Amino acid sequence: MNIPFSFWKTASPKRKRIYSIIFMLILSITATILGTLVQLSAQDAKQLSDSVNAVITDNPTYTSLVVAIFLNNFKICLVMFIPFFGAGFGLFTLFSTGVGIRALLDTQSATGASAAISTISPTTAILALLFVGLTFLLEYISYSIGIAESIWLYRRLTQRRWSELKNTGILIGVVAALLIIGALVESWVITAIP
Repeated sequence: MNIPFSFWKTASPKRKRIYSIIFMLILSITATILGTLVQLSAQDAKQLSDSVNAVITDNPTYTSLVVAIFLNNFKICLVMFIPFFGAGFGLFTLFSTGVGIRALLDTQSATGASAAISTISPTTAILALLFVGLTFLLEYISYSIGIAESIWLYRRLTQRRWSELKNTGILIGVVAALLIIGALVESWVITAIP
């Protein structure tokens, strides 16, 4: 079976980058979804859930929570920029994120956290879902940029095209801005819901 890639061959370099980021976004979401399918024991789920929630309990103020979330996400994303290695690391990290989401959901359903949800007003719930979706999108776009650039950087450096380092610097700046916005929104959602 011969799949035509004429859209790639005729695309400008900028368009190829956009295609790469979109492809990595789809791959990243798929890796996370696959991670949510992993079954955990109740003890493992509780342990993982506690470690995820430690970020919140260790940073009780809004400002410290924003900084902690940003630094955590930015450090992970920077590793994703490492040529070749970053792509594998990124996909493994996003798979692990799916496992963590599953652990949180399993733990909350086991402890009856759904009873607390009834105290949240519908307006707050809708805003929280909207902002959670926005945060998800900003973080996953950032991770996709890092993973795609990892591959671009590997390819360009093996071709001795050093100008790619400039693109990497620009993209790290873009990712930092996206992750700062994401950390602000995520912290607001966490502190707004009792």
